[in-house]
Amino acid sequence: MWKYIPSTIRYKLLYLNTFELMSDTKIIFLHTGSNLGNRLKNLDLACQNIKIEIGKIIQKSSLYETEAWGVENQPDYFNQALKVETILSPLVVMDKIGKIEQDLGRNRTIKWSSRIIDIDLLFYEDLLIQSPNLTVPHPRIGERNFVLIPMSELAPNLIHPVFGKDILTLMAESDDKCEVRKLETQTQFKN
Repeated sequence: MWKYIPSTIRYKLLYLNTFELMSDTKIIFLHTGSNLGNRLKNLDLACQNIKIEIGKIIQKSSLYETEAWGVENQPDYFNQALKVETILSPLVVMDKIGKIEQDLGRNRTIKWSSRIIDIDLLFYEDLLIQSPNLTVPHPRIGERNFVLIPMSELAPNLIHPVFGKDILTLMAESDDKCEVRKLETQTQFKN
């Protein structure tokens, strides 16, 4: 992704790789998923912790049940996209995500293995960030219907800053064959 970004823009974005607070609020999109234990409760606890640690949840997508992506023979996931308002820098957001996941019992062992909670930073405003610890936008958004479908509820016209395409177009062009089912009974968590 980074090789397509002009060096002047890359240099301008490097200041965002700090642990400082931002001067004003920023809009970010997060994605939560769980396929172990009480999946609904896990997503609810993640939202509660995101509100405390990262910022105000402005909007939530519907809940979706999806097949595991990347590894077979796993329980299905519950997934949800979140639109969040924050004053935290991108690296602080990632630090808080790691803390929330750890506090909720996530063990990082095998890539794409089952997990009690998974929280991804999808977008931070329209920024492009490439560092050893963080890539924004999330590098696999365009490959994952379980991300694109919930995102299409929150921001269908959001332009992916690398691909230059909106979420609906990325969804239409996705080759992902994993089934994504909207849950019929939606539980609305408290913001």
